[in-house]
Amino acid sequence: MKVIVPLAGLGKRMRPHTWSKPKPLINVAGKPILGHILDKIAPLEDVEEVIFIVGWLGAQITEYVEAHYHFPTRYFVQHELKGQAHAVILAKEYLTGPCLIVFVDTLFEADLSVLNKHKEDDAVLFVQEVEDPRRFGVVVEEQGHVKRIIEKPTGFEYRKAVIGLYYIREGQQLAEAIDYLISHNMQTQGEFYLADAFQIMIDQGARFGIESVSVWEDCGEPETLLHTNRYLLDHGHAQMVKVKNAVLVPPVYVSKTAIIENSIVGPYVTVCDGVHIKDAIVQDAIIEAGSTLEEVALEHSLIGRNAMVKGTFSRLNVGDDGLIDLTGESF
Repeated sequence: MKVIVPLAGLGKRMRPHTWSKPKPLINVAGKPILGHILDKIAPLEDVEEVIFIVGWLGAQITEYVEAHYHFPTRYFVQHELKGQAHAVILAKEYLTGPCLIVFVDTLFEADLSVLNKHKEDDAVLFVQEVEDPRRFGVVVEEQGHVKRIIEKPTGFEYRKAVIGLYYIREGQQLAEAIDYLISHNMQTQGEFYLADAFQIMIDQGARFGIESVSVWEDCGEPETLLHTNRYLLDHGHAQMVKVKNAVLVPPVYVSKTAIIENSIVGPYVTVCDGVHIKDAIVQDAIIEAGSTLEEVALEHSLIGRNAMVKGTFSRLNVGDDGLIDLTGESF
């Protein structure tokens, strides 16, 4: 099986953090978003190779993957951001046999062994029912099979949203549908969507099954990223360390190389490698590698890599290398 991971987007909703790194490398619960996704792929025994479609600062993706994972990999660069389907078709030559397409905006809990019961289906879409489906692609089903896919519906009639995890039994069938989509310039909101390519396959007679996931956590915006951090810390990703003259309030993830002095940290805080927290109170936050917090009280905050924050009570979203002085003094 080939695994295709499109991650070429600019991550505009996560700025300022994505000015200096791709969104999949933002840390949540002690590991980049991409790492959580790849950890679900690594144990699969039938993975032939993992194909990454990269873009903005893509060399950082390559560096991270090659340093931490050992499955065969291949990389393509999406120079023009024309949509999901356009990203996938860049790997057309290698879209053969069974393919699993995984997007990294969201983290999920799914039992991929359920694919074994879909032997008569040409594809399987993983879904979850949502209250407001208007930001997502949703499926219209009949007797457990997809009849129509609506990208970003305007109403609330259909609520089973596709989560960004798709299984295709024969990749060339998808490639042909995307070729048709692009050659006929069938765009939705100015982009070529996979949902539209899937609809072409369905209209040509392909059988699409669906499977529901038990957990679907969004990593696309600061507030949802913090929510995902809270979920992961509550479900097995916390890590405590010994600290002196400080209090850790679980659940937290604290790197073994972090230094915490005269502070209260937690609950729901991720503290990454090389962070120094002194005389501070921090809760519901992600503090990325190399940053320093001093004489500050933070909550509901994202602090990028190698940033320094000093001052008073705040709610902050600070990018990499930022310097924030809330005391009026100079650093």
